[in-house]
Amino acid sequence: MIEVAIFLEGQNGLNWPRWQRLAAVVEYLGFAGLYRSDHFTNHTPPDKDSLELWISLAWLASHTQRIEFGPLVTPLSFRNPALTARMAAAVDDLSNGRLVLGLGAGWQVREHTNYGFDLLELPERFDRFEEGLEVVTRLLCSDTPVDFHGKYFQLKEGILLPRPQRPGGPPILIGGRGPRRSLSLVARFASEWNALEMPIETFLDLNQRLNELLAANGRQPGTVRRSLMTNCCYGENESEVLQKISARNYARLTLEEFRQRGAMVGTASQMVEQLGRWAEAGVQRVMLQWLDLDDLDGLESIAVKVLPQLS
Repeated sequence: MIEVAIFLEGQNGLNWPRWQRLAAVVEYLGFAGLYRSDHFTNHTPPDKDSLELWISLAWLASHTQRIEFGPLVTPLSFRNPALTARMAAAVDDLSNGRLVLGLGAGWQVREHTNYGFDLLELPERFDRFEEGLEVVTRLLCSDTPVDFHGKYFQLKEGILLPRPQRPGGPPILIGGRGPRRSLSLVARFASEWNALEMPIETFLDLNQRLNELLAANGRQPGTVRRSLMTNCCYGENESEVLQKISARNYARLTLEEFRQRGAMVGTASQMVEQLGRWAEAGVQRVMLQWLDLDDLDGLESIAVKVLPQLS
C-alpha cells in the first residue's frame, strides 16, 4: 500500500488562515501527512506571504492528532543545527512523535542574498551540511554532553534537555537526486530518502544505488523509507486536467511530458494507476505538491476518489 500526503510551498502565499484551513482538511480527509517547504521567499519575484516554518509546525503539533508532518526541507544553510535539533525535539514531543525532520543543504540563491546568509559553493555547502547532520544526530541521540569540532559548527558539552521522548528523536529525512553526495548522507544519517520529481527509471537506479550504500554502512534497505515529492495536477475530468496544465505556463509542458518527468497528472483513475506504478517501484509515500492553497475541493475529491483505491 502506498501512502499519500500533501506538500505545500510555504513561500507561495501561505499564511495563518490558509495553514489552519489546510491542516484541518488534510487531517480530516485521511491523508497520511502534511509537509511544507522552508523558504523566506520564492526564487523569483513577486514576494508572497511566507509563514515561518517552525512556528507553523509547533502550532500544527498541538492542533492535529493523527497526521505526520515536517519540513521538506529545513536548510542548514540558514538554520543552526543545534537550534534545529532543539526545536525538532520539542515539536516532536508536543505532537506525541509525529514529526519527520527533513534537513537539507540549501539551494535558493535569492533568499540567501536577500537575508544575508552565505549559501557557499556546492562542495563547501555539502561539507557544511554533513557537519550539521553530525551535530543534529549527536544531540538527538546522546544522553551525555557532546563535543564536536568542525569547520562550520562546534559543540562543547552540548546536550538536549529534556531528552526527546522518542529514543534518538524524530526520524531524519534527506531529499535529493545526487547519486554520490546526497545518497551517501542518506545512508549514514537518514531514516527516509525523499526523491524529488523524477522519472520512475531514474528512481529505480537511485534506489538501487541507495541499497548498495546502505549495505556498505551496515544497514538493511528496510531501515530507510522511500518517499517521493512530486508535482500534482488533478482534475475531475480530462478537460479540467488540460486546463490546469495550460494555466501553468511557467513550465510549458504537455500532459504527457509532465507524467514522464514523474508528476502525478490526471483524473482519479489515472492517478490511481500512476500511484500503483510508483508503489511497484518501491515508493512507500508520495507527497503531492499542492500549489493552489485554496483548492480544498480538489483535496476532498482525491480523498474520496483516490485514497480508498490504494488500500
